[in-house]
Amino acid sequence: MTAAALRALHHGRAADDPLVLPGPWDAESARIFAAAGFPALATPSAGIAATLGYEDGSTPPDEMFAAVARIVRAVDVPVTADLEAGYGLPARELVERIAATGAVGCNIEDSDHRTGVIADVDRQADRLAEIRAAAGDELVINARTDVFLRASGGPGGAGAVLDAQVGEAVRRGLRYAAAGADCVYPILAPPQVLRELAERIGLPVNALVLPGGLSPRQLGTAGATRITFGGGLHRRAMAEVRGLAEELRAG
Repeated sequence: MTAAALRALHHGRAADDPLVLPGPWDAESARIFAAAGFPALATPSAGIAATLGYEDGSTPPDEMFAAVARIVRAVDVPVTADLEAGYGLPARELVERIAATGAVGCNIEDSDHRTGVIADVDRQADRLAEIRAAAGDELVINARTDVFLRASGGPGGAGAVLDAQVGEAVRRGLRYAAAGADCVYPILAPPQVLRELAERIGLPVNALVLPGGLSPRQLGTAGATRITFGGGLHRRAMAEVRGLAEELRAG
């Protein structure tokens, strides 16, 4: 499976037919999603971390890359990997390690799990440009911005805060696009601003499905081209296992 095949899936889509990328946490879940007919998959850092016994953001890089490689080997569809902020690896080494897993895409986020601090936009754009230069066209880069995730209050009420967040997300999205990103992921952006973000940034926008929130199709209609689930599908699966455990314990 090639980056070109994954990249092509992001374009020419109807609004009510976004690219839905389930998030497998191991080889078996990947096989199930691929067998269901999904054209590509997106590994979640949170689901893989939980499977390996870590908190999200604490998985050792070697274990994360090994887990991604097992998922890629299990399926015959393109796989893109959530690699958090890139584990501090130099761009060339990061690209080489992604290539070794067989994944053809990656998420790279612009904040630090440990501190919650969002990276300087110039520094993050430079890092994305280095990754693009090292990968050429052989990697689909989904540039995540945590502007909405790291939201904080401010003067002027909720509307003014949202306007400021949208403005900052657009500013970052434009810089990341110029650096070579294929897609922008404004995680937790409210659905009502997805279309504006997509139009102003000029790239496909990735939206996250939330419990009790809009469906993938509804998010597509709202303006998202690409739909992912984070660790949500793993949590739902584990809820079923928990129910089974309780049933067995009850006899």
